[in-house]
Amino acid sequence: MKLILSLIIMALCGSVLPGAQDCRSVNVVDGEAPSLLPRGKQLKLVWHDEFNGTALDSTKWCYRTNFWGRRAVWFAAPEDNAVEVSNGVVRLKLIEKDGQLKSPQLQTSTLLWDIPQLRKGIWPFPKRDKARYLKRYGYFECRCRLQQLPGWWSAFWMQAEAHGATTDPAYSGIEHDIMESFAPGEVIPAWFHYNGYGAEYRSFASSRRPMGENGKCVERVDKTEFHTFGMLWEPDGYTLYLDGRQRGFKVGTGPGEAVSHVPEFILITTEAKGYRQPDAVDSTYGSGKATSESYATSRKGDDFVVDYVRVYDLVAQ
Repeated sequence: MKLILSLIIMALCGSVLPGAQDCRSVNVVDGEAPSLLPRGKQLKLVWHDEFNGTALDSTKWCYRTNFWGRRAVWFAAPEDNAVEVSNGVVRLKLIEKDGQLKSPQLQTSTLLWDIPQLRKGIWPFPKRDKARYLKRYGYFECRCRLQQLPGWWSAFWMQAEAHGATTDPAYSGIEHDIMESFAPGEVIPAWFHYNGYGAEYRSFASSRRPMGENGKCVERVDKTEFHTFGMLWEPDGYTLYLDGRQRGFKVGTGPGEAVSHVPEFILITTEAKGYRQPDAVDSTYGSGKATSESYATSRKGDDFVVDYVRVYDLVAQ
């Protein structure tokens, strides 16, 4: 009975499920770490970045630098040199510049809040950049090493270009938070957000219950090691994986849940805590602004390291 209760609790919290369907290790790119692909699924590699060059591939990635049409000083821009590609990985670094902590957000396309708004004319938007990559359905995988110090967070996620444009998430998209780490060595359950971020906002999680106070449902991992996070997105729901084991339940069709049926873009991002209160420094939440020399020094130089991002198409069986 205790074992059964323990397994139920682990499932509710989105933890890795003992005995759940394993993934298989597959060498898909010569000389690179293998992918961990869900068993029973036929998958074909259709897009990937192994970060083997000496600079970020601008045909695959762009920077998120704006927040609702205005320049976000906490997002590092290309000229801030907070992204380093070397030795087969990309490092997203936390830096301090002009008294401001900032770190990069990389994405394969954009949505409305990324566009700098013009202050004249009836259409306040300039020409949009062409999408680098969008995908509907498939298996989305990232191998990464989490940040090492507190005060900022890392994530691997997806958004739709028209997120929140309607209250039908099937056709306006859903934010897929595949991996979020708000503290070193901790990963929260996968979250899904839809209907925009205002009065009609809705969400659900792979835990199928709200995360407990103080992160009671976090999964703890070795922060010094690389871990593989994956999401199988099918027309009937989402299944999440960590290091080749299923996390929580397949979700998308339960009460209050939904599935996106539109192509979405990929993000690998970081962010200093407290950016909405830039002058507040406290040891619990942190700050987006380096108003304290010791605060900035203790975090500068930390990085979120990504070995690869891969996308697989579902092959009809």
